Amino acid sequence: MAFPCSAPAVAAMPEAALSEARAIAADPLTEAESLDLVGVAAAREATAYVWDLTNDRIQWESNALALLGVDDLEAVATGQAFERCIAVEHLGRRLSAIATARSPELVSGVPYRIRFRFKPSRDRGRAAIHLEDQGRWWPGADGAPLRARGVLRIVNDASSEELRLQSRNDFDELTGQLNRMRLCESLSVTLDRARREGRSACFMIIAVNNLAVINETFGFDVGDEAIAAAGHKMRQKLRSGDVIGRYSSNKFGVIVQECGPGAMRTAAERLMRAVRDQPIATSTCQLSITVSIGGVIIPDQADAVQPALNNALRALDRARGKRFDCFMAYEPNAGADTTRTANRAIADSVIEALDQKRMRLALQPMMSAKTGKPEIYECLLRMEKRDGGLVAAGAFIPVAEQLGLSRLIDRRTLELAIDLLKRHPDLRLAVNVSGLTCTDHEWLVTLQRLTGSRRDILSRLVVEITETAAIQDLDQSINFVDTLKDLGCSVAIDDFGAGYTSFKNLKMLNVDIVKIDGVFVKNLAHDTSDRIFIKTLVELAQTFDMETVAEWVADAESVAYLTGAGITYLQGFHYGLPFDSAEYRSEKTLRAATV
Repeated sequence: MAFPCSAPAVAAMPEAALSEARAIAADPLTEAESLDLVGVAAAREATAYVWDLTNDRIQWESNALALLGVDDLEAVATGQAFERCIAVEHLGRRLSAIATARSPELVSGVPYRIRFRFKPSRDRGRAAIHLEDQGRWWPGADGAPLRARGVLRIVNDASSEELRLQSRNDFDELTGQLNRMRLCESLSVTLDRARREGRSACFMIIAVNNLAVINETFGFDVGDEAIAAAGHKMRQKLRSGDVIGRYSSNKFGVIVQECGPGAMRTAAERLMRAVRDQPIATSTCQLSITVSIGGVIIPDQADAVQPALNNALRALDRARGKRFDCFMAYEPNAGADTTRTANRAIADSVIEALDQKRMRLALQPMMSAKTGKPEIYECLLRMEKRDGGLVAAGAFIPVAEQLGLSRLIDRRTLELAIDLLKRHPDLRLAVNVSGLTCTDHEWLVTLQRLTGSRRDILSRLVVEITETAAIQDLDQSINFVDTLKDLGCSVAIDDFGAGYTSFKNLKMLNVDIVKIDGVFVKNLAHDTSDRIFIKTLVELAQTFDMETVAEWVADAESVAYLTGAGITYLQGFHYGLPFDSAEYRSEKTLRAATV
């Protein structure tokens, strides 16, 4: 709700209005929530108010100044002014209870009861108080709040258990700072306020550096102590009204109110110095720690919570890429933003195509160097667009892998391949799997479920793993290969030569087929070093009793050399383009068609 920016001086509430406010606030909300607010308001720890939302003016009982700890009633003369004294993480409760509600009730009013932390001054020496606000509001003709009357009371020791529970919901247990949920709520409220008032604020994400080294050297308990100490040191350097919360394991989020680019850099440097200048004492030793910071101006550079988080994290990545103990401000990058937008569109298209069964297989033959006939067909994935057009795997697989969609794609590819093997008993297929699938037990379970563990199907399936994926976790890859071979499948290592797999690792993997990366084949007719590499690899593979495949075969001269070198299979455009799997015809079908 937009509040007026100013209001006339506030006089003490007339006694008649005060009595009405108390009586109205005392109306029971529900049986469980009923409270004798008339008695409470008469005590020293309560005050009543009347709020006219048309001009945002609040009239207070005469004891409000002393109870709220304000030096002048002008500090709380309007809803907007009063809002500035509420802890940002709690402000959303009040707005939700009153300012954003709609109701047709006209007679008895709409009840509300909320609690929040209140600090009327930027004076750090003045402690915040916890208030309970209970009252009723009445709507205008459009259903929006028009006026409200209620009672504020200080939450006393009798409610300490409830306060403790509220605190547990608000604050991170380790650091004592706001938890991630409340941090994000505070960021949302700050964005709304900044837009409404035409002001700027900043949001920074701050990472404790070298936490992995601290954990490994001294233990996770000391790492936790370092995180908590960093949060405490930074909290001490913030103004009243600024916000700090724990965003993730070693990251904090900080909101600095009324802050432009220059002030953001000054604040960041102050926070870095606060952590760096004095070592922290832990249960084991004294540690010197540093932080890296990325910041974004809101709402200028981000007008919603998620973009603010994303942009601050991108700035943090740049800061950590420079050096430790570094601050970087977010800088818009039109090219990167365009790429991100395109990647999101690709991801959405992939998920939609998977859900709507619009993934299809194309087949590319691997020709026997001895017979010249196709013996294995590699499955190449195609995504069918809404208009029926096809998108090659190279246009979406890299993005899908970055966004964690490769497991879903691999499972759908497996489903299509097994269905094809069941319909064509003479067919032998090769399917590619990503590095993530090598650690995906569910993929193996799906394989057994789809095939019924039938060896006549499993023996006609070749699973291809890229060399790069295989060496990322060699032990896991060895287990994956062994499991597949136990089931009856063959295993190929794809793109061999593109990475750094040693021949020792190749032997340990115990694959059946080695596919030589096409970069060593495409210039075979003119590059002597490529011929030497292929000849050596073929001879070594034969020693290990492994078959070989040459990819990207494009001309007859290459075919002649590869065949002479002892290659097992040939694959490439020399034998035609990949074709839709629906067009596959077995040798038996072809012979019948020619009779």
